[in-house]
Amino acid sequence: MLHQSPFPAVANDLFQTIEAALPKLRAISEQNAERSRAAGKWSSKQIIGHLIDSAANNHHRFVRAQQGLGLAFPPYAQDHWVSSQHYQDRSWDDLVTMWHAYNLHLSHVIGRIPEDRRHVPCTIETDTPVTLEFLASDYVVHLRHHLGQVGARP
Repeated sequence: MLHQSPFPAVANDLFQTIEAALPKLRAISEQNAERSRAAGKWSSKQIIGHLIDSAANNHHRFVRAQQGLGLAFPPYAQDHWVSSQHYQDRSWDDLVTMWHAYNLHLSHVIGRIPEDRRHVPCTIETDTPVTLEFLASDYVVHLRHHLGQVGARP
């Protein structure tokens, strides 16, 4: 039985999501982007920084999972990544531009993952393995969740 690869559809979903969110992100002022949503919560700058980190971590996973029969990936300490990169000190425009460009590239990468890589098991930290297909689809779900936090969910 011939299966149609899910990856082009995931890539298109990612592309549509980022293109719809971009004008909403650009409409957020520098001052509003710096403001924390609540005590102890990330600002919009830090959330978009987190999404850049997520893109970097998942980029690594999307590429390496195509190499073998299964892979284990290191954990991602999100608070450390966000704080050590000082996203709060970056310009909002620079962060949005980087987020958009990185996700355009990931859309390109995901759309070209071969169908036979669909079920490659990927273990992150010590969790139960998930498939490469799940990682790609879940990446878009995660992205939308955080875009909603900054008022830019499509």
